[in-house]
Amino acid sequence: MLYIEQCIACQFNKHPLTLMSQNMAMQLVTLLCVMILNLTSVFATTVNEAYGGDINTGCPLETNIYQYSCPQAEAIIFSWVEQAVSSDPRMAASLLRLHFHDCFVNGCDASVLLDDTQDFVGEKTAAPNLNSLRGFEVINEIKSELELVCPQTVSCADILATAARDSVLLSGGPTWEVQMGRKDSITASKVGANNNIPGPNSTVDVLVSKFENVGLTLQDMVALSGAHTIGKARCSTFSSRLQSNSISDGPYVDMEFVASLQQLCSGQGNSNQIAHLDLTTPATFDNQYYVNLLSGEGLLPSDQTLVSGNDQTREIVETYVENPYAFFEDFKISMIRMGSLGSDAQSNGQIRRDCRTIN
Repeated sequence: MLYIEQCIACQFNKHPLTLMSQNMAMQLVTLLCVMILNLTSVFATTVNEAYGGDINTGCPLETNIYQYSCPQAEAIIFSWVEQAVSSDPRMAASLLRLHFHDCFVNGCDASVLLDDTQDFVGEKTAAPNLNSLRGFEVINEIKSELELVCPQTVSCADILATAARDSVLLSGGPTWEVQMGRKDSITASKVGANNNIPGPNSTVDVLVSKFENVGLTLQDMVALSGAHTIGKARCSTFSSRLQSNSISDGPYVDMEFVASLQQLCSGQGNSNQIAHLDLTTPATFDNQYYVNLLSGEGLLPSDQTLVSGNDQTREIVETYVENPYAFFEDFKISMIRMGSLGSDAQSNGQIRRDCRTIN
């Protein structure tokens, strides 16, 4: 209804009419705007089906949803992300990962941003997130400015989705139209975060199962794994890679690479040392991640298993090595699909004034 009212107001601002004419015109313009909304909804459904269908959105997401209610929204988000990535290139991967970890727990509803309280346990202390997720302060800064410009309009979940897209773009990767209209949840699930988010030692079967559980495919899994073309990981997350003979890598093992990891991580207290997920182009979003896998230089066991653990996933990796454009296109489609994962927040949620707490 807000869109309809804005549509009507826009028309009358352009064309002042008599009271009688206004009444008649209002009915016509209202009908026109409702038709536009219906067409937009049909288009959103068609897009969803084109990207594989069966995605539980809760309610339809749309592009340009803040065109009238907060036209500066995307520019504000981009400005903050650009500033953050300029100061710390690793932040691009961190913001992308925030969106991923949010969507895999009851859909993309910003539940990952909620702080623990005396009466509430959030997801920040779950094993995949604790002392691992970064970028919360960037999202908080974005939200603070948006609340000044257009209060309680842009959801924290939409900020996460847009910041992820901007992070990829600023790292040299593809861009896409972010579908928006998400609501922020009023609850979170530490159990869900512990159980649903794929771990760094996952096999292909486990990865496929985790992705299918939320409605994503094997193809989505391999494409989204390409996000590891940027970012870093702690030694504790790839410790099993330090002992190559404990993994069935077959021909896909680089002993020199393993030796370099052993040197980095050896010694007491070195479990928190960090290494680039992609040693060749660590801050550039490209297809080098997949090239590394075929060379036996995947950092995480869950990375290297894409070529050593399954013929189908290895074939997709080989395709992305040969055709970077195919990777970019599939990554965009899979990001849109993941960003459309719904939850009860879509009908029962809110627009938080502060991303860290419920209103």
